[in-house]
Amino acid sequence: MSDDTEFTVLLVAKAPVAGLAKTRLCPPLTHEGAADIAAAALIDTLAAALEAVQQDRTRIVVSYTGSFNDAAKRTEIGNAMQGCNLVQQRGSTFAERLSNAHHDANERRPGLPVVQIGMDTPHVDPALLVQAGLATLRGPRGGVLGDATDGGWWLLALAHPEAAHALSSVPMSRRDTGRLTRRALTDAGVELAETAMLTDVDTWDDALAVSSQNPQGDFATAVRRQLAACEASA
Repeated sequence: MSDDTEFTVLLVAKAPVAGLAKTRLCPPLTHEGAADIAAAALIDTLAAALEAVQQDRTRIVVSYTGSFNDAAKRTEIGNAMQGCNLVQQRGSTFAERLSNAHHDANERRPGLPVVQIGMDTPHVDPALLVQAGLATLRGPRGGVLGDATDGGWWLLALAHPEAAHALSSVPMSRRDTGRLTRRALTDAGVELAETAMLTDVDTWDDALAVSSQNPQGDFATAVRRQLAACEASA
């Protein structure tokens, strides 16, 4: 990345623990296989974030839930997150945790735009993260919402992270979450720009489709490994 515009990447993550992460991949995967997939998704997403911020790990805030001590690939994940700002998620609902994560990112790196992603789009092009950061500079109310193919969203960039309070009332994990999020942010005065629509990895079919978009990544390698395991046990 050639641009040195200052922004924070906020990565909202769940520790890839067997039985707790990516359980919608089971079957055909085992819980251990699903955790392997989730760990690889997190590693690839961290790599994309690092490229977007020009390898400056201090510009990444990881808002997490769960125990990385119990996670699949915990050593690799620990190495990938070394130097990042780690903060535990707060809130009783996912919407509250997202809103609080933006607040926490602003506390760690005050006054900077925040580009928030999850770990469900390991195929993300780092250039999309940079473009989202740049788009927030259009004005004090600038923002970007990236729609997902399942009706949700995969990216939220805000010039002022306090605007994320609008998320608190939005129902998550529904087919209309993206539309309702857009309306809530617009009602709060955010001027939203568009970015590419991506596919969240929720199901095994999603994983197979997404892995083909970055065949050299850890995620694609993990998908091939689990596909071979499924075929061997059939």
